[in-house]
Amino acid sequence: MRVLGEWLHHPGTQALCATLAAGGFQALFVGGCVRNALLAEPVNDIDMATDARPEIVSDLAKRAGFRVVPTGIDHGTVTVIAQGVAHEVTTFRQDVDTNGRHAVVRYSTLVADDAARRDFTMNALYARANGEVVDPLGGLPDLVARRVRFVGNADLRITEDYLRILRFFRFFAWYGDPVQGVDAEGLAACAAHSAGIATLSRERVGAEFRKLLSAPDPSLAVASMAQAGVLAAALPGANARALPLVVHFGADSWVARLAVLGGEVETLRLSRGDLAAIKIIREEIGSLRSAQELGYRHGQKRAEQVIRCRAAMLETELPENWKADVAKGAAAVFPVKAAELIEAYQGKALGEQLRCLEHRWIASGFALTKAELLG
Repeated sequence: MRVLGEWLHHPGTQALCATLAAGGFQALFVGGCVRNALLAEPVNDIDMATDARPEIVSDLAKRAGFRVVPTGIDHGTVTVIAQGVAHEVTTFRQDVDTNGRHAVVRYSTLVADDAARRDFTMNALYARANGEVVDPLGGLPDLVARRVRFVGNADLRITEDYLRILRFFRFFAWYGDPVQGVDAEGLAACAAHSAGIATLSRERVGAEFRKLLSAPDPSLAVASMAQAGVLAAALPGANARALPLVVHFGADSWVARLAVLGGEVETLRLSRGDLAAIKIIREEIGSLRSAQELGYRHGQKRAEQVIRCRAAMLETELPENWKADVAKGAAAVFPVKAAELIEAYQGKALGEQLRCLEHRWIASGFALTKAELLG
């Protein structure tokens, strides 16, 4: 099998491969770019692996006229920008001692050593400049079968970095076969080591939730997390019950999906904007506000999320004509300004009168005019 994709044949990419080859070194693509290309999915980043040490990669690249950025030089990685395309080039490595994210490694000249330290078999696939796939660990059948499986011993891979527990479910959500289900060995290992999630930074956990819940349908992955005790460890108080329904109702926003999961989302170190959005959705799920009022108060996008999440949480059908009602509310503009009441009301009384008039106007379906409201 060969990797296909326009990125592979980019002149800068091919020139970098030729530069390394001319120096007597291997130039292999690895990881996501190979995996996604084989699945005919978009490739966003180009990662490469080589037996050349980072200082040699830098020297060869500079001599060829490419720009070199030492983005991860301590870990054997340099970024080579060739004709406008960034390539992360990392020297083959072999684990000497593992301790979470702080593994002791040494450089290697063998691609098999490099493959053995990766997380999942579908991420341990390499490809040459001509597209020929190099598969040191037999990961290609797993990829074809959409089987997310740890490299070697699942327990060892997890104890090397507990974030791999969350990555396991995220990768299943994006690349796994829901009919085949989650790999049993991997699931058991994640359950056995779920306590290790507490050692991870909350920023990293939050980032994984964002990626996981952005998958087309993460329902089975999240249900499996709950089954293994991973969901409770990563997001205390979360409940996966409503997630399949909210996906069914068309809520493709990870924020909306996280809102219905519940749990202590403030511990995930999300942005203020994301936390504010989740708070609005959760509060409005339990409110009595109509689709029109939701559209008026929160705009069309947020109001649609609320309607979908409310239906999922209450296990009801979506309201009739709800999209049109949301759109009507989102387009409505309250016709009365505070300045038009200031002669008769001041301070707190002014705010109360504005709210009263606004309530009447919303209850009328936005039909009352300024003259009717002030008359």
